[in-house]
Amino acid sequence: MMTARCVVALGANLGDRLAALRSAVPALDETSGISVTGCSPVVSTRSVGGPEGSPDYFNAVVELRVELTPEETLRVCQKVEHEHGRERTVRWGPRTLDLDIIWFEGVEQQNPDLTLPHPRAHERAFVLVPWSRLDPDAELGGHMVRDLAKRAPDLEGLTTTDLTLCEPTEGS
Repeated sequence: MMTARCVVALGANLGDRLAALRSAVPALDETSGISVTGCSPVVSTRSVGGPEGSPDYFNAVVELRVELTPEETLRVCQKVEHEHGRERTVRWGPRTLDLDIIWFEGVEQQNPDLTLPHPRAHERAFVLVPWSRLDPDAELGGHMVRDLAKRAPDLEGLTTTDLTLCEPTEGS
């Protein structure tokens, strides 16, 4: 199986949001065929598109090195969400943990279960800002992620933090 890079967005707005995001990282990393290679800083954002009055989110992105197909990676993400108490009752509703595959190296696809790159990533500051902080040279759809972030409609509702998900590696 070939190895590919993959970017996954993480979000949570119920319960201990930071703990949920932080525990998702080792849950992904300890999965056979997946290695977490980088984590963005955490951002705080207002709920976008969800029910009125939804709590604010913590969001981040992780970069993975995967030896899985996009569909297998999606199943892993859904398993991690389920293990964190994710319930899918309201579209874009509050959640204990949300993992979305944003980009998968070398893959463009549209199918009912998984569209890649993510169809709304290019307009979501809560994805673009952390991704550009993790990888300032990242591109999405032929555009620099950092430039897309500057134009994202939800940028005004985003606050950067010094919170991190990955433990610093020795020597960093």
